[in-house]
Amino acid sequence: PRVLLAASLMFLPHNDPAHGAGSLCGKNMSDAASSTLGDERRNNWAFKTQSKEEFMSTILDGQPFIPSYFGYDVDINKTGANSLEPSITDIPFEEMGSATGLIVDMRDEATFKKGHLKGSFNIQAVSENAKFETWLGSIVTPEDTFTLVIDSKENKDAMLHRVAKIGYEKLLSKVITLSQDNLEQTPSLDLADFKQNPDNYTIVDIRNTSEVEEEKFFENALPHPLNELRDTASEIPTDKPIVVHCAGGYRSAAGSSILQKKLDRATVYDLSDAINEFK
Repeated sequence: PRVLLAASLMFLPHNDPAHGAGSLCGKNMSDAASSTLGDERRNNWAFKTQSKEEFMSTILDGQPFIPSYFGYDVDINKTGANSLEPSITDIPFEEMGSATGLIVDMRDEATFKKGHLKGSFNIQAVSENAKFETWLGSIVTPEDTFTLVIDSKENKDAMLHRVAKIGYEKLLSKVITLSQDNLEQTPSLDLADFKQNPDNYTIVDIRNTSEVEEEKFFENALPHPLNELRDTASEIPTDKPIVVHCAGGYRSAAGSSILQKKLDRATVYDLSDAINEFK
């Protein structure tokens, strides 16, 4: 049977080569490629003598957040997910299509910024290592339906399989590629002006709370974690141009696109990988 593993393994204290260090699915995970039950019994923190309260406190300490799709996947796994291929076969596909409502655009940020459908969220899936599934399931809720914009017809099946990894094919209304008509562009930040006059901008830090507590790159930045941004965007002042940053540039592409939709009259810039110049 098909099982949605992302949720069923959540927070397990394991050393699993299928899960990388820093995963939302594990706690204090080793970077070792393999282990034994004996080694884990002797050395794994989770097996030491401790109370239930101590175990839970350690498990929850420093966890960034629980994505929307975790609970959704748990509920699906209790009854069993539908077979994969029938679940994705009938999802409509349009070349040179258009859409309204909630739109997720998986293209790389440079291509997205040159032209995208108004209101699209740029959740990049340009490599196997891109955390597309995690952020799709954190930004899009199980109550939503959405259109997926892909870069080419050849990528359709691969992208449907990635969406289906977290059970979100049920939320997917259609998959499209874009024409070049009626597209919007993302404005480019004048980086030199931003460096010289940072007070002329509202800076929004979309990293996880634990990351912000560990280190701030801009003292006056407003913390708005990416997974909450759709709900908290209205709290952000719009009297100045807004600059969005994360830790490396991947998340800020999504965050800036969310704010472009939620704060329609504001000027929103993505600091992208230029954040490395401020560390």
